[in-house]
This record gives sequence, structure tokens and C-alpha cells, in this order.
Amino acid sequence: MSDKAKITKIKKNPEGDITDVMLDDGNVYAINDAIMMAKDGLIEGVNVGKSRQGREFLRSNPNDVEKDNLDNLPSFS
Repeated sequence: MSDKAKITKIKKNPEGDITDVMLDDGNVYAINDAIMMAKDGLIEGVNVGKSRQGREFLRSNPNDVEKDNLDNLPSFS
């Protein structure tokens, strides 16, 4: 059993960008906080990527399961 948190739900803005994440403990974090947590190794199953513009973003670790990709997780409001 891992003591790391897992992202279970996401919130997107009208442009389709993920703005917030909900962890399996029910806590909600802004995406920038979640990126920092992922860098600190506190969230499992994700890594931090960098766009061509230099903006950091969260992405799912590569695997063969599409339903656990961040974009495919259930949303919350």
C-alpha cells in the first residue's frame, strides 16, 4: 500500500484545461499546487511535463490503461 495520494477527479475550465484536482482523500488542490506536490513525490501515477511555452503541467504516467489518464477522469464542480 502506498502512502502517496492519487488523483480521482478533475475540474476543467471552458478551454478544457485542468484547473483543479481532487485526491482520494477528498481534498481539492489547484493545479499549480498539485504540480508542486507531484514534484515532491506526494501524488502517485503522475509526472510533471513542460509545454513548448515552458508552462508546467501534470500528466499521467504512461501505461496501457486509458481510463486513468487525467483527461479521462470524472469531473467535479
